[in-house]
Amino acid sequence: MVGRSEAKTTAVAAELGVDYFVADFADLSQVRALADKIRSEYPRIDVLANNAGGMSRATQLTADGYEKTYQVNYLAPFLLTTQLLTVLLDSRATVINTTSSSQKMLPRVTITTLENTAHHRPSIAYVLTKLAIVLFTKELHRRYHGSGLSAVTFHPGYVNSNFGDASGSRVLTFMKHHVPISARFTATPEQGAEQLVWLASSRPGVDWTSGEYYSRHKIAKANRAAYDPRLAGELWESTMAKLA
Repeated sequence: MVGRSEAKTTAVAAELGVDYFVADFADLSQVRALADKIRSEYPRIDVLANNAGGMSRATQLTADGYEKTYQVNYLAPFLLTTQLLTVLLDSRATVINTTSSSQKMLPRVTITTLENTAHHRPSIAYVLTKLAIVLFTKELHRRYHGSGLSAVTFHPGYVNSNFGDASGSRVLTFMKHHVPISARFTATPEQGAEQLVWLASSRPGVDWTSGEYYSRHKIAKANRAAYDPRLAGELWESTMAKLA
């Protein structure tokens, strides 16, 4: 497992009895170092679950020069996955990317929109990164499923955690503290993780379909832009160029 906070990551790893690594996805040099460590210690990877995510209170740039939400939610997971690609292909692995159903609400988007999250308020930047994750998943499937790699993305539900408070999102925080009916639409962290566990422990091509977006264990409808192969390919090539 990988976490940003050494204290929290160590505690959870000890409870689970698993190996752990510490890396801050707001620093791409740490992501590259993480990939190097994983490659050196694990000759086989069965499942890579990209579950990192966040929403900044205000527009922030990382030391790498990217808007923070864009880097943490999309660019860093993309980098980690591609840095591990040889091992993933050799292992015929599954890559699971966490997204959000909020990506469906976006109107028409372009490559410029997806890559310029700093021009939007934090909540919209977050949603754009979640659409980018869906496009990344579909392009990863298109390029490498024929070589044995499976890729899937899913919406975990609206998890009742401190995400709204930590993000500074007034909408999310208001829903949590002032709209009791929202509890009907929120899941516990354990319930939110259940779908990830299902995808990781079941069989691609039998229990679920690679290249698809899932919600509640079923293929769901994503944003219309997610089905544009030209946009997915363009985003992939542009991202690779940034990380070269």
